[in-house]
Amino acid sequence: MAFTHLHVHTEYSLLDGAARIKDVVCRAKELGMDSLAITDHGVMFGVVDFYKECKKQGIRPIIGCEVYTAKRKMTDKDVEKDKHQGHLILLAKNEQGYKNLIKIVSLGFTKGYYYKPRIDKDVLREHSEGLICLSACLAGEVQFRLMQNDYEGAKAEAQALSEIFGLGNFYLEIQDQGLEEEAYIKPNLLRLASELALPLAATNDVHYVRREDAEAHDVLLAIQTATTIDDPNRMRFPNDQFYLKSEEEMRKLFAGIPEACDNTQKIAEQCSFDFRFGEYHLPQFIPPDGLDNETYLRKLCSEGLTERYGDNPDQSLPDRLEYELNTIISMGYVEYFLIVWDFINYAKQNGIMVGPGRGSAAGSLVAYCLKITDIDPIKYNLIFERFLNPERVSMPDIDIDFCYERRQEVIDYVGRKYGEGRVSQIITFGTMKAKAAVRDVGRALNVSYAETDAIAKAIPFDLHMTIDKALETNPELLTRYENEDMVRQVLDMSRAIEGMPRHASTHAAGVVISRAPIDEYVPLYMSDKGISTQFTMTTIEELGLLKMDMTIRRFMS
Repeated sequence: MAFTHLHVHTEYSLLDGAARIKDVVCRAKELGMDSLAITDHGVMFGVVDFYKECKKQGIRPIIGCEVYTAKRKMTDKDVEKDKHQGHLILLAKNEQGYKNLIKIVSLGFTKGYYYKPRIDKDVLREHSEGLICLSACLAGEVQFRLMQNDYEGAKAEAQALSEIFGLGNFYLEIQDQGLEEEAYIKPNLLRLASELALPLAATNDVHYVRREDAEAHDVLLAIQTATTIDDPNRMRFPNDQFYLKSEEEMRKLFAGIPEACDNTQKIAEQCSFDFRFGEYHLPQFIPPDGLDNETYLRKLCSEGLTERYGDNPDQSLPDRLEYELNTIISMGYVEYFLIVWDFINYAKQNGIMVGPGRGSAAGSLVAYCLKITDIDPIKYNLIFERFLNPERVSMPDIDIDFCYERRQEVIDYVGRKYGEGRVSQIITFGTMKAKAAVRDVGRALNVSYAETDAIAKAIPFDLHMTIDKALETNPELLTRYENEDMVRQVLDMSRAIEGMPRHASTHAAGVVISRAPIDEYVPLYMSDKGISTQFTMTTIEELGLLKMDMTIRRFMS
């Protein structure tokens, strides 16, 4: 029987997980494992990247999340009663499970956010189909109650979760990272399993890939909490056991209960979900007068051609227009052009300034006739195939500039037209570039500002600069690295974390519009700027959702 890690935090457990997706999947492969789960804290930011990396390495990807649970109802937000959150591991068995998982994770942000994105048992009951649940780490409600010597409370919690998820879909999670608390609750956890006939699942609370990565993870935690590593009161992990252990190590830890390790593979074999890329989910555009979309697009283009070039244009123009229309129709993008035409038309009719168009879309006569762009592609000999090419199938990309004061009016119009929950902004991640990583690490290691600043300034300015490149291109920095322990420590720790996502924010221009509510396709996130997707623009596009680049501009009067 094999073993599968079912409790894994990647770099997308922001400033808490230090297991880079590529590295952790590669390590699982090295260890001879055939499956691996991703269970970041409260979010699903990295699940598509994880899925693709697992497929590339021949590993079965298990899509999951460690969700936070509210102490009472997720809508209860009392500072005294509701600050504590429990944890639960949820794993998608199939497509229905994935859909329920993204609903649960989305609701944690949109309805239950209080310190953390929380959900409650009512949400779990409504969306339990297709999911496997593990009782999580020491922060799980079952384990937490056992630590409080509330055996009956833990038993009631376990019974409730077992009833919610159904026979064979709820497991008591057991961990051994050498913590006193784990040893303390173990006898009663085993008693619970016996009395309630519940299966056990052995996990390690993976936060980094290898044991030697514990130091870099500790620095990451100091960055998260804005403290230094020598601060005795800061949050820290108790030891270096939170890494991706081998099956041999896990079976040695749980030698007395081998079924707890066996069950991880049983769980893995039940989980089979695949993302479908390139399957479009465009919103439904309904043209007026009972026309079909193709006829309506042709009508608009014909009218636009006359308006742009007069009643008797050179025959090359309707020929070019027909060629472009045939290409658009054959590639299935009729609805796309009508959707874009519609909201640009709305903006112009309501005095909202719109840019003339930029990028490859300016090469489209269809876009010019629809007044999506205002640059004549014929006059400037612009090439349509740079914009849309049947041999390179990808969603058209039209960048649109709107007046910075009134862009939201356009977004609100789109929301009214296509329905509540079908329009959202898009997430983006700020990553720790080389210079920023050095400054963060310097502060965490309690290196003086002057010393940290000198190291950071020694890294050349370049968009794609890395610590390794800096050492190659700056001989003075390399000399200091080779001869000064402090500089070597700062740069080594910076190298370990550079490129990791540091924070999530809202993309300045990205807006997604979908056929069904967006949380049918992707999980949602709540930022200070409102609701956004948990997936970036690139991933949104891969999953077939309509992504628009609505850039804010200041127009000169």
